[in-house]
Amino acid sequence: MAYIGQIAIILGATLIASFISNRIGIPAVLGELLVGIVIGPALFGWVTPTEFIKQMSEIGVILLMFAAGCESDLDLLRKYFKPSMIAAFCGMILPIILIAPLGSYFGMIPLHALFLGVVFSATSVSISVVVMKELNFTNNREASTILGAAVVDDILAVIVLSIMMSFAGQGKVDLLSLAKQLLIQVLYFAGLFVVVKWLTPFIFRIMGKLQVQYADVIIALIIAFSLAYLAESVGLSDVVGAFFAGVAVGQTRYRHEVNLAIENISNSLFTPLFFVNIGLSMTFANFFGQLGFIISLVIIAIITKIIGCGGAVKLLGFDWNSALIVGAGMVSRGEMALIVAQIGLTNHLMSATHYSAVIMAIILTTLLAPLLLKKAISRQATK
Repeated sequence: MAYIGQIAIILGATLIASFISNRIGIPAVLGELLVGIVIGPALFGWVTPTEFIKQMSEIGVILLMFAAGCESDLDLLRKYFKPSMIAAFCGMILPIILIAPLGSYFGMIPLHALFLGVVFSATSVSISVVVMKELNFTNNREASTILGAAVVDDILAVIVLSIMMSFAGQGKVDLLSLAKQLLIQVLYFAGLFVVVKWLTPFIFRIMGKLQVQYADVIIALIIAFSLAYLAESVGLSDVVGAFFAGVAVGQTRYRHEVNLAIENISNSLFTPLFFVNIGLSMTFANFFGQLGFIISLVIIAIITKIIGCGGAVKLLGFDWNSALIVGAGMVSRGEMALIVAQIGLTNHLMSATHYSAVIMAIILTTLLAPLLLKKAISRQATK
């Protein structure tokens, strides 16, 4: 039962961190990320990463992205799908092009250096979602572009990772397996269209006839977890399914009450665990020995997303401030990059020598992301 005490420590620490963050004017999510570093193995060691905390944090990111989908304007998502797609593509290609040579410079073999670029091409938009909600910066072209780009980015990441895994396993790309996987994912998105357009409204019409307390919230959770599970089953991230579950529920008249209930559940328990869990991954083992590598990775990781994603939408007609917001919103690597890095280590696409430094760079980039996004949004507000 030790996990109960650990949850109490985490919640108490995040409450204090959120208070301090609000007082000094930094995003509350940054305080929660720092809490994981302070109370975790990196410093005091009061809480250690466990499978239980990891699973709870996974629920947290699912609920977080469901709420983001519920608050999203479907018309805006459709309108800005083109800039989302191009931003995601450019934001994936540029890190691979620029970070792979950096890996080679610091002693990685070519395959490992290429995979390093793939790790930092991933984006975790969950942290950006929290910052945008905190600043009431939703339902606009920048937020819609960021959310759409995150979905496209996830699909691209799966494709690139599949290709890299094929190279690692047999020296050639298994085009048939890749084609099958892509076909299954296309069918999944076709199913999402049916769920958003017809199935969810139908389910909620039936639900309206039930005399069951919290039936609307329970059904929303069933849809969210089901679509998240199916997304993982076809090789996508569970946040994709959760986001579109939120979009589906957002088209019903139960949108506001469901979203309020889900946010209460998420923000009071699961979401803090998600952000703290990222911080728990950080250690200072061999930090100074690879300091140059870590700093170089962080700088290039930030620049490639701001230039890649922000530059892409600027060419499509966004002004400089909007382009900077989109770029900053895609900087966070978070759990997506951590997962990809772990897959790489397991499949011999990354050496143990560089793994700790890469994890450190991912977390430092993730810590800086909310500050950059808040600054970009504030900059636009003052214009």
